Amino acid sequence: MNIEYHVSVNGCDRAEGSRENPFRTISRAAAIAETGDRVIVHEGVYREWVKPAHTGYSNISRITYEAAEGEKVVIKGSERIQNWEQMEGTVWKAVVPNTLFGDYNPYQEILGGDWFLYPCADGPEGYCIHTGDVYLNGKSFFEAKSLEDVKNPVIRTEGYNPPWTKRTEPILHPEDTVYQWYAQVDEENTTIYANFQGADPNRELVEINVRKCCFYPEKPGMNYITVRGFEMEQAACPWTPPTADQPGLLGTHWSKGWIIENNIIHDAKCSGISIGKEASTGHNLCTRRHRKPGYQYQMEAVFRALQIGWSKEKIGSHIIRNNEIYDCGQNGVVGHMGCVFSEITNNHIYNIAVKHEYFGYEIAGIKLHAAIDVQVCHNHIHNCTLGAWFDWQAQGTRVSSNLFYENDRDLMVEVSHGPYMVDNNIFASDYNFDNIAQGGAYVNNLCCGTMRREPVLNRSTPYHFPHTTQVAGTTLVYGGDDRLYQNIFLGGTKTYTEQSLNGTAGYDGSPVSLEEYVEEVTALGNGDVEMFEKVNQPVFINGNAYLKGAPAFAREEDNYLSDGDPQVKISVEGDSVYLEMNVEKDMLSIPTEIIDTEKLGMVRLVEASFDDPDGNPIVLNKDYLGKTRKAGSPAGPLEELKEGFNRVKVWG
Repeated sequence: MNIEYHVSVNGCDRAEGSRENPFRTISRAAAIAETGDRVIVHEGVYREWVKPAHTGYSNISRITYEAAEGEKVVIKGSERIQNWEQMEGTVWKAVVPNTLFGDYNPYQEILGGDWFLYPCADGPEGYCIHTGDVYLNGKSFFEAKSLEDVKNPVIRTEGYNPPWTKRTEPILHPEDTVYQWYAQVDEENTTIYANFQGADPNRELVEINVRKCCFYPEKPGMNYITVRGFEMEQAACPWTPPTADQPGLLGTHWSKGWIIENNIIHDAKCSGISIGKEASTGHNLCTRRHRKPGYQYQMEAVFRALQIGWSKEKIGSHIIRNNEIYDCGQNGVVGHMGCVFSEITNNHIYNIAVKHEYFGYEIAGIKLHAAIDVQVCHNHIHNCTLGAWFDWQAQGTRVSSNLFYENDRDLMVEVSHGPYMVDNNIFASDYNFDNIAQGGAYVNNLCCGTMRREPVLNRSTPYHFPHTTQVAGTTLVYGGDDRLYQNIFLGGTKTYTEQSLNGTAGYDGSPVSLEEYVEEVTALGNGDVEMFEKVNQPVFINGNAYLKGAPAFAREEDNYLSDGDPQVKISVEGDSVYLEMNVEKDMLSIPTEIIDTEKLGMVRLVEASFDDPDGNPIVLNKDYLGKTRKAGSPAGPLEELKEGFNRVKVWG
């Protein structure tokens, strides 16, 4: 018998949990809800870490947690503090008993781990930051180096900008630098000092991070759970590299079949939503032991995961849709291996890792490792340090009909061998792609910025039998084996590295067929690996439009080149976003076709096709807006582009 439990801020955990006699906490319902049950949460603020204790059995017998229709439900990882004492000027202190935190004190937990770079005590900065935070009316503070810095805030002009941005302006805005805190922890108490810059913290809403998560099972294997309609915020989440346990503010903890939809997720210290790995396959072993590089521990984590049942039958297949995710320090969505076979659709992700309070190499709006058959479609991603990053084993991954703009970089694919597909997207930032991979298909995109391409000849990474987690082999990334069909490329944008170029001329010198490639390799005579290192992999490039002087691949047969500036602009009006663009008549005459699985062929090393997660052929006969594309339609993501000025609603 399926049961409907109710939770209210006016309820009691000793009640029966009915509509008439609801529980007081979501945690009480989470301790007893079984497969098929629903937990309805009514309006109010719930300061707790919800830890589902039981699993659902299938897609039609799941446990559902949802906000009552039309009611605002907020789950916070923080507590309100109202015992502030004024010290001097605008600096106040609060003494908090350590019992408030239990066995996880965010003001003692140092932020760090594998691929975390700075600040750290043994680095040039000479200090650490912690997973805690302080909020004034929802505004996140910065942790100071010392109490003296809280008393006398300074604008820092160097430190935590990602190295590729080459920014010269201060990393903190002047209005932000004054809002700083510092904590001291002894055996009984945690003393927090904060500069409230004239505000009275006992009158305003001042909160501090207390809990690691807001909604996250303690045990892995809690399958088929739905989380719907909540706002969740202010959790003291730790750094989540691919070689560690990966708890997020909200997360699945190595399970299968979750649906996370229609939520507002923000102010996670690190990761907003986690669909990643658990601790038994490795937890920051490189940082802790220093015996092997992180690369080697990550490789071992893949095989350890296979030993404990990493497969389509047991892990992944999550749906993350229609969520708003913002103001998280590391990621909006993160996951290593636990993300396989998932769908991430229709989410609005922004302001990720732009606070620059710390830095490491695992930061993006969406950061996934081993995104096997993951579909990332119709998302709105902007104002992030990096929009989306697919690292290791991006095989069967599809990035389709997404809107990217105002990111330091839009999309990165790293040490993967394909096949992966990037189609019908709008990439409107100055820096579109870090293509540190091979075997990609870029089709019908608008690309307003540059692409950086580099081989990786010192890290051999896994590839898989199609549509499974089973490892078929490992190999290096030579670069190339890409397909670039019917995109629009713009020139004239600033570049950050010598390898970051507009257009497709960076592929010059590559063969244009597998047969030509094989001929060049065999012409070198007998040999083995060294022969393949000397010949560029083939590329397949045709039907692209190059505007504003963007350079084309020398051997492309059908294209359009123009020095004219289409004056592409992203215009945000309330909840709606518009693309504005001028189109020259002759650009519309490129002889385009409907690109499909057969046209894209098979990637060289993995020997797998560009098909869908069920092994069916893909036909790219829809555009960014879902309109039917015909042979002869314009290059780029919009089928209905016309000569002259175009203004198209692309979000909202």
